[in-house]
Amino acid sequence: MTGRLSTLSAAFVVARRDFTAILMSRSFFLFLLGPLFPILVGAMAGGVGQRVQQTTERPELGIAMEAKDVLAMKGAHAALAGRMAGAAPDLVVLRELEPDEEFDAYEALAGRQRNIAAVLTGSPSEPQLTGSADQIERWRGPVSMLAAQAMGREPESYPDVALAATATSNAQERRGQLLTAQASQTLLFLLTMLLAGMVLSNLVEEKANKIIEVLAAAIPMDAVFFGKLFAMLGISIVGVGVWAVAGGAMGLVAGQALPDLPDPAVGWPLFLAMGVVYFAMAYLLLGSVFLAVGSMATTVREVQTLSMPVTMMQLVVFFLASYAMTQPGSAVELTAAIVPFSSPFAMLARGAQDPALWPHGLAFAWQALCVIVFVRFGARLFRKRVMKSGPTGAKRPRRGLIARLRPARAH
Repeated sequence: MTGRLSTLSAAFVVARRDFTAILMSRSFFLFLLGPLFPILVGAMAGGVGQRVQQTTERPELGIAMEAKDVLAMKGAHAALAGRMAGAAPDLVVLRELEPDEEFDAYEALAGRQRNIAAVLTGSPSEPQLTGSADQIERWRGPVSMLAAQAMGREPESYPDVALAATATSNAQERRGQLLTAQASQTLLFLLTMLLAGMVLSNLVEEKANKIIEVLAAAIPMDAVFFGKLFAMLGISIVGVGVWAVAGGAMGLVAGQALPDLPDPAVGWPLFLAMGVVYFAMAYLLLGSVFLAVGSMATTVREVQTLSMPVTMMQLVVFFLASYAMTQPGSAVELTAAIVPFSSPFAMLARGAQDPALWPHGLAFAWQALCVIVFVRFGARLFRKRVMKSGPTGAKRPRRGLIARLRPARAH
């Protein structure tokens, strides 16, 4: 009735204005060349992380035998582990069987609770290894030595180890999913940090040109912040789309030279969709903080000073999510999923390792709520610190009594 736009309509107007202005600028095309260096850094970080993971995470050998045989094999392992120069696998007791009790080694390998690469069943005199072909072939000799030691035999009478190969093992699958989770986390972090700074620079520029004050006087400040945030998100998605097309073209040219990432637990189509949504959430969360920072800064130097702590805290958040990725189901993973700024990274890694979908619905709702709260807080901070007004918007200048009487006198 008053002619003033609603918050949603005003936010759409601001978003359309900013999106069109930035997309058609020449600087945006130059900006598209920016990710070359972060992509190189991400590839190097992924390679180093994979090497560290391979050296620190050892596959385990599950054992399921009768109680006396388990005790004998553990004693043999303790006696020979120091002399086998690391060739002896780590033993994990899956079950102490009763006489004539059957045990399903394939079901044990399908479980996700342990890093089990193979399962040892049978007895020390007739051991059987079940697991992936390359893993059981690698452990065939050490297991034979352990079985001989458990029976007290001489080296000339090592027992033969029966091999039962499977297509894959839990350890191999988990390592592959960890690699996918780590690569997706690193890519999400680099894209977010690279693109979120546009929100800050755009707000400071319009503050210097007094454009933001004109907008604040015409529409709600919340609408200004939401419009700018979603305009920058749209620009970022356009940039990511261009880079994805360029990366796909490079992948077609490279062919088999590029390494294949293992399939995530939820499957590639759903995982890619999750990546887009979690990128949007991570961008909106960090962008809302940058909006609040930009509302308090008046110069580029102040922007750099105020944004540095935010950047360092984002690094800490990324390291928290990276550590939580290696501790599925722990309190650390739950904490990383609850903290708003680490939640997109932790939940994307969870999608690579756990096929359950309902936690992602809760995470999306929680992150969206945090975005709304942070944007409203930043808008209120801008009104109070910059516009020097109350919660309803920019303060209109008041006319004094003499000024209001002047037109009547002149008349």
